Amino acid sequence: MLTRSPSETLTDQLANRYAQRIRDRLLPPGARLPSVRECAQRHEVSPYTVVAAYDQLLAQGLIEARRNRGFYVRESRGDPRAEVAAGERQARPPAGPRVQPPVDAATLIRGMFRQVDAHGEQMKGAPGMGVLPADWLESPILGAAVRRVTHAANLRALSLQYGEPAGDPALRRALSHKLRSMDIEAAPGQIVTTVGATHALDVICRTLLKAGDAVMVDEPGWAVEFARLTQMGMRILPVPRREDGPDLDVIANYCEAHEPQHRPKLFISVSVLHNPTGLCLTPSNAHRVLRLAQQHDFLVVEDDTYSHLATPHATRMCALDALQRTIYVSGFAKILAPNWRVGYLAAPPALVERFIDTKLLTTLTTPALFEQALAHCLEQGQIRRHAERVRARLDGARSRSVQLALKAGCRFVNEPAGLFGWLDTGVDTDRLAQVMLDEGYLLAPGSLFHAVRQPSTLMRINFANTQDSQFWTDFNRIRGRL
Repeated sequence: MLTRSPSETLTDQLANRYAQRIRDRLLPPGARLPSVRECAQRHEVSPYTVVAAYDQLLAQGLIEARRNRGFYVRESRGDPRAEVAAGERQARPPAGPRVQPPVDAATLIRGMFRQVDAHGEQMKGAPGMGVLPADWLESPILGAAVRRVTHAANLRALSLQYGEPAGDPALRRALSHKLRSMDIEAAPGQIVTTVGATHALDVICRTLLKAGDAVMVDEPGWAVEFARLTQMGMRILPVPRREDGPDLDVIANYCEAHEPQHRPKLFISVSVLHNPTGLCLTPSNAHRVLRLAQQHDFLVVEDDTYSHLATPHATRMCALDALQRTIYVSGFAKILAPNWRVGYLAAPPALVERFIDTKLLTTLTTPALFEQALAHCLEQGQIRRHAERVRARLDGARSRSVQLALKAGCRFVNEPAGLFGWLDTGVDTDRLAQVMLDEGYLLAPGSLFHAVRQPSTLMRINFANTQDSQFWTDFNRIRGRL
């Protein structure tokens, strides 16, 4: 709640709070602000204070008043991102499904990793966060590995020349061995390291696609991927995610509804511990997806970002296909050292040199020091043992979080698994997220996970971050008001 202060009036505090959210794009262009009455009740101030605060925002050009409709976030003509987005909307071909991202990639990342509220105070919690808490990732193995590879002679070699274009050879050998333990046969020469898994996806799309190409994606799915593909000018074709995997009829319809030159070129999907539902692919569904890929000549990009949190022999299309029409993507940010930004892709031999060319044009090479340290951790089995400890801790957290969520009257859409729960709250989660932000909680509303933004009663929760009963008490109180 707002508090009276000799240094800042209630009006200024309220205006600054909404201004910060607009600048951080937690309130995206076109979003409707609460009505004067609702805002006054929410913040326990007078309607006059709200009107004065909204007047300040109007004067700053951050919002606009629409007659008989209320106040809306304004799309600034001076914002180069808005101008680029407008140009892309005009240039994008009209045929086929199009998408306006719920937020751009920077919006979601900045919001999801924001640790303080609009007043600079520490957030109470981040139930919608997409990563494990930092203290879960702490391990002495990283420091020891860095010290091992930075002895004098090796440090000189690492510092005074670029690394191998495809990535450090020792790491690629270690990754090849790791993939073999998951039934994926990939020689070191089929592996290219990247600056995180997101960069691997970017390298693939920049190499294989051009503006106007159609790309199939899971829905619900990763909001950053929707925004990134849209920014590149791709046509997004959402594929509903079912209990057993992607909706095969929808994939077939997309492929059969267009002439060959306009058919989908890629299908980007998460087979194991899908984000946000936590679902895993079944073998029968995987086989049928691969048959469709062969029949209609598209490639499957399998994003296995959460592989460390899953059982090694979960069904993966890359294992069934032996990297013929599939490309494998993963990284280590979710389990170890997010700031090291080490990811990789494994691909059919014919595509590897093309991917290396794109990598060279975007990042030159990747940091050999971190890659050699990571290779040592893999070779010694340290990452495997660390992942086992994290999985055991996550199992306990999931059990506690599920009990609290059910006690709060929520319903899980499917059996909880992995890091995320896909939860039905019974209220509009876009509205819930804004009110909960006032309380110091960062939620991930369901609308963020759809290619075309639409109201939703669903939200994604992070089991590691939702074990606190106080969050569920506050959640229930605010949901009751909505």
